[in-house]
Amino acid sequence: MSSMHKEFVRIESDSVHIEGMLEVPENPIGMVVFAHGSGSSRLSPRNNYVAGELRNAQMGTLLLDLLTLQEDKNYQTRFDISLLTKRLNAACNWLLQYDVTRIFPLGLFGASTGAAAALQLAAARGTEIAAVVSRGGRPDMAGPQALEKVLAPTLLIVGGLDDVVIELNQAAYNALHCEKRLAIVPDATHLFEEPGTLEEVAELATAWFTLHFPRPE
Repeated sequence: MSSMHKEFVRIESDSVHIEGMLEVPENPIGMVVFAHGSGSSRLSPRNNYVAGELRNAQMGTLLLDLLTLQEDKNYQTRFDISLLTKRLNAACNWLLQYDVTRIFPLGLFGASTGAAAALQLAAARGTEIAAVVSRGGRPDMAGPQALEKVLAPTLLIVGGLDDVVIELNQAAYNALHCEKRLAIVPDATHLFEEPGTLEEVAELATAWFTLHFPRPE
């Protein structure tokens, strides 16, 4: 499905501009903001595939770089969850003020450290976030206090062969008090590179957002 609206965007956050690609199909049911993991970007082929499937299901997507190129070279900055959360918050504020997107509910899709930022933001914004999906994420890095405050229905997707990350997701799952699900994709490693595994991630994410975006009257 071709997007009705496609636009390269620059969003100001403090003294920098974060760059992203906004794509909105006709009559969307919601907007999903992608928070990429450390060392990744809005050009991530895995997240772009998932975003394409979400757009096919009538959801708008915003894939953006939460760090500048210079910041991303700094190991410490890559793992600064508070900074990533602040940038993600700026993107959500922008979407809620932009004419094309402001009326639609918001969902967050986080990968790796981006999942921690998504959950910290969900904890801060409460019911403003309709749903959260984590793919191979580090939700534990959001911290127990944030996880306890999350109200948005949260889906944690982990590869069945990603042993350490499964344990970290299980701990985060136990700390969440919202509607939640832990989905383990069989025979998948951390990056879901095995045949059919990324397709399953996309199906799970699409179903979760579709279920939890409020239906128009």
